[in-house]
Amino acid sequence: MNIDEIQTFVAVAELGGFTRAGDRLHRSQPAISRRITMLEQELGAPLLERIRGGVRLTAAGKAFLPHAEAMLAAMRDGREAVRAMLGERGGSLSLALVGTLADTRIVDLLRDFAGLSQGGRVDLRTATSREVSDLVRRGEVTLGLRYFPDPNPDLVSETVSAEVMFVAVAADHRFAGHRLDDPQDLAHDQWVGFPAAQGQPESHGNLLQRQLASAGLMDAQVTLLDSLTAQKRLVEAGFGIALLPESSIREELRVGSVATVDVPALRTSVPIAMIRRKRGFLSPAAKALSALIRAEAERL
Repeated sequence: MNIDEIQTFVAVAELGGFTRAGDRLHRSQPAISRRITMLEQELGAPLLERIRGGVRLTAAGKAFLPHAEAMLAAMRDGREAVRAMLGERGGSLSLALVGTLADTRIVDLLRDFAGLSQGGRVDLRTATSREVSDLVRRGEVTLGLRYFPDPNPDLVSETVSAEVMFVAVAADHRFAGHRLDDPQDLAHDQWVGFPAAQGQPESHGNLLQRQLASAGLMDAQVTLLDSLTAQKRLVEAGFGIALLPESSIREELRVGSVATVDVPALRTSVPIAMIRRKRGFLSPAAKALSALIRAEAERL
């Protein structure tokens, strides 16, 4: 078993096919197949099952995948540890964050980091909260910023801030810009929101359900959508109202395509968590950026 075979297996498992894995790793499909076969022979069990349109993990593949990901993450850690000791890469690090958090505040913070670290660079990636956790867990990035802490025991989650949630409505909604002391004024409105995440009580979908219930709107009709963009477009078009983070509608509020309604019974906020791997290597640059994020949270 070698790192090349493990890297190939993880790529196929993540991308769901030999061709896509070959494109990422710049190898032919026969080369990908050969490495998977060698790994399966060494482990004594098939790891992948071919299906129409790609492959899926067997039971053995599912059992092996987290260990394979951990091995690759450990290799990256070792590489970064040596580079940090040699003073290479100018204090650069990798950060994944939810796209709506990449606002002016974060940009200013990253600029401060570059100044303090004398040319340090941040390799930035945007993703959903779940994807941020996956990137950190696999060791593809060092730090992550996401909504809600992640309970995964392989991760360390630290709540560093919170973001206010707004009731977002179309610009021509009858209550746009108003305060509603009685939430029953919205009893007949259609809502849009994320599906409740099973096994994750801390999620946007579950938060909406809890807030509607606490405001006496248990019977509210909710259209469930996985896409934040789709939710915003429906709100703009007047097909529903939504409970959304401030940063996600900042641009819509600026151009006037969306408005807000102040409903005290629905006021809430969502925690923003900084995450890292529990046993992952933190370079001096990563520690410096973590400290800056904490300091900014305390200042705010």
